Amino acid sequence: MTKSNLLADLKFKVFRSGNPVFLYIGLNTIVFVAVALFGVTYFLAGNNNIRFIDYIREYIAFPAALPKLPLRIYTLLTYQFFHEDIFHVLFNMLGLFWMGRIFLDFLKPRQFHFVYLAGGVMGAVFFALAYNFIPVFAPNVFGATIIGSSACVMAIVVATTTLVPDYTITLMLIGHVKLRYLVLAYIVIDVISLASSNAGGSFAHLGGAFLGFGYIKLLQNGKDWSTWFKKKPNLKVVKDERAKAGSGKGNKGINQKEVDAILDKISKSGYDKLSKEEKETLFKASKN
Repeated sequence: MTKSNLLADLKFKVFRSGNPVFLYIGLNTIVFVAVALFGVTYFLAGNNNIRFIDYIREYIAFPAALPKLPLRIYTLLTYQFFHEDIFHVLFNMLGLFWMGRIFLDFLKPRQFHFVYLAGGVMGAVFFALAYNFIPVFAPNVFGATIIGSSACVMAIVVATTTLVPDYTITLMLIGHVKLRYLVLAYIVIDVISLASSNAGGSFAHLGGAFLGFGYIKLLQNGKDWSTWFKKKPNLKVVKDERAKAGSGKGNKGINQKEVDAILDKISKSGYDKLSKEEKETLFKASKN
């Protein structure tokens, strides 16, 4: 594959494929690389006493101090796309890639967008509440800020686990692990880390986890908050070719209505409540 074809393929996956996993991985990566390149220029210009990311942090990071929020309210969004260093962004994007694919096996891209972005907002809320109302953090409240997509990723991880807690993945050196145990370990680590120097990040993770858990529980009870992101239908007549396509060999007898009904059942009662035939239908549909 030539360089131009590779760039075109990446551009399509990130911005035109409709897959939110690729979109957010692409956006986070682009922002990180851009900041890193500016950082090199900033350093070579003689500013070796402070990193570029630390210089702009005042303007893009979410602050704990409530008096700063009126002029920094936009940081509820911007903080989600900036990272401290390469390992920070790398581990977040790996987690998003692995768990995001599972999420999209059972739920819709619109729901992914909501959980990701709302998880980031809830992470910021938890962070601000902790630093303003827990006395031990009071001395540091005016200088405390957070950056990173960890709360967003945690929301996706916990939402996926809440929906399909017995889904099994394979980890190197460990073997087969159910999602419920993996996420429990992450949450325990975050709770322990509340007494560390990265307490703010841990509070943000727990906020994202709370959002992911709450969203799925409400979804299972028939309340889908992601409908705020739902596009209004275009009021025009179009020829529906799905019936013909569904009867062809290429779709193997699977139609969209059947798949939607299975997805709705997952949303209300979970993946484990599907029959063997329904699981096979969903698996076949995901391959088409």
